[in-house]
Amino acid sequence: MKKIYDIVIIGGGTAGCAAAYISGKLGLKTLLIERNSFLGGAITSNLVIPVMKTGNNLINTAFYKTLAMKLSEIGAQVTYQDNIGWFNPELAKIVLDKMMLEANVDVRLNTEVTNVKLSGSEIVKLNINSTTLSSYNYSIYSDNNSISFDNVLSVCIGAKYVVDATGNADFCKKINCQMIEDSNEYQPMSLRFLMSGVNVQFLGDWLTEIDKNREVTTFEIINNTPHLSTAYTWDSNTKWALAPIFDKAVEAGDLKDEDRNYFQIFTVAGMPNTIAFNCPRIVENLNPNMTQDTTKALIEGRAVIYRMSEFCKKYIPGFEKAFISNISDEIGIRVSNRVKGKYVYTIDDLRSGKKFDNPALVSNYPVDVHSKDKNSSTFEIDGEYQLPIESLMSADYDNLFIVGRCLSADYMAQGALRVQANCFAMGEAVARYVHNTINSQV
Repeated sequence: MKKIYDIVIIGGGTAGCAAAYISGKLGLKTLLIERNSFLGGAITSNLVIPVMKTGNNLINTAFYKTLAMKLSEIGAQVTYQDNIGWFNPELAKIVLDKMMLEANVDVRLNTEVTNVKLSGSEIVKLNINSTTLSSYNYSIYSDNNSISFDNVLSVCIGAKYVVDATGNADFCKKINCQMIEDSNEYQPMSLRFLMSGVNVQFLGDWLTEIDKNREVTTFEIINNTPHLSTAYTWDSNTKWALAPIFDKAVEAGDLKDEDRNYFQIFTVAGMPNTIAFNCPRIVENLNPNMTQDTTKALIEGRAVIYRMSEFCKKYIPGFEKAFISNISDEIGIRVSNRVKGKYVYTIDDLRSGKKFDNPALVSNYPVDVHSKDKNSSTFEIDGEYQLPIESLMSADYDNLFIVGRCLSADYMAQGALRVQANCFAMGEAVARYVHNTINSQV
């Protein structure tokens, strides 16, 4: 028997969770499909914390604010440097589960779409696996009779609207949507990790003493708990307080030169004595769409993480008794596939602050495009801009939306739009649009 949903969201990451939660709260019959065993995407499986602040005139923020509030209730969120987005990645898994239950969202974890039926420019139905993926590709043999799993372990889903929130446009690729071609331009991938057992107070005191640049190094006591952030890159066009320490480690052979291409650390809400690393950044030119390349990035990333942890214990005060406590489950991909939408948003749209009739988000997050080469990354502040809902609509299918980093935007504009707060807004905008559309048809 086919189950009918108003909206099916494929991918339970930042944008997908926002789309599902708001859809459910608005009364839509909602299904959220996630291939991992938990929700949260970049926040949870990739350890991308904090959520970066993206402006003061944001729209479509109900999901984000609710998530922050519910995390705060269990000590898993802190507001630091006027940013509510400092989250605990492990407790976020629990909170997101609860939020989906409260919104009456049907959630299917360890699940992927196995088949799609199309009719003209409409997606009519989907098949999803109803058993764990590790077993799905096998057949059952009993008394010399073979039973196909395609019949037994597949559920048919009817969908009025479908949202690709996979990040990599996996569903859109399955149904041959048009993609935006940018001559295979990719940003370097990263692999985040956590170290625990850090004397954060001592580390913060030391950092604020050696680095007076408060745009780079911050330190604050909140509810009797120290919180901090700092950064360093190998770029020579910026003066970094930590540069002499990294130079010394490279000269001594404790780090490879490329290991120190990008270094950024933060404290973690609800995890005293733990530091999150937004690194290492893998500088080799690798294609995030090729499994052999992502495998290479993961293996190399873990090797760098070990060297980086040993470096911190030897060279940075406060890390003497620290240890690696978590390594991201997945490689961090900044840009890969992007789907051609009804409107392709450009860097000229962003720079001009172009206004739209139906904006999905308002942001002032900079154009942040990482490079594998020294002094070649872009961090361009252009002021406030809007993204139209049409950039989240497939050009090929009338009932298909795309949200998250696979949105319809050119390479440079995507570098500003891909961050988590913007992805939350994209998911929420689509949920509200679908709700209004369905209501207008009644």
